Amino acid sequence: MRAIATAIDAFNLWTGKILSWLALAIVVVQFVVVVMRYVFGVGSIQMQELIIYMHGFLFMLAAAYTLRVDGHVRIDIFYREASPRRKAWVNLLGCIFFLLPVCLLIGFISWPYVSNSWAIFEGSRESSGIPGVFLLKTAIIAFAVQVGLQGIAMMLHSILALAGDERELAALDVPMQTP
Repeated sequence: MRAIATAIDAFNLWTGKILSWLALAIVVVQFVVVVMRYVFGVGSIQMQELIIYMHGFLFMLAAAYTLRVDGHVRIDIFYREASPRRKAWVNLLGCIFFLLPVCLLIGFISWPYVSNSWAIFEGSRESSGIPGVFLLKTAIIAFAVQVGLQGIAMMLHSILALAGDERELAALDVPMQTP
């Protein structure tokens, strides 16, 4: 169980660290677009769309990383001061009744939307835009899968903690940190 959870954690940590570079790329491309526009009077639809693509990929595909490092906003009136066992129960039940059903719903609802986009290799509505809208829409499915997998990892960590695993209980006693 621990090996599966650790593998999922490692994959999402790796993905998040790689994707974090998109934040810098967004800033650089936006800077170039502004300079081109206001200094040289030249616009680029592809560069403007690239910013949208990178922003979408960053937020959709790094969500599992954020979940892994406990970075999502939570109403922790009870959670913050709870014992590690209670935190494990909250995480386990939250994943079972909220996180995984929402991931399944997102995947199920978005599948026709994404597959139709792939069927026609949907491109930009702009004539000189990026011809890869189908790739951007695929991030929806990837989001559901990655966050769902991270939810499974959280469930496994919680089960181990509830079974008395000292390492898992200790991890719940302090806020998760980026390794």
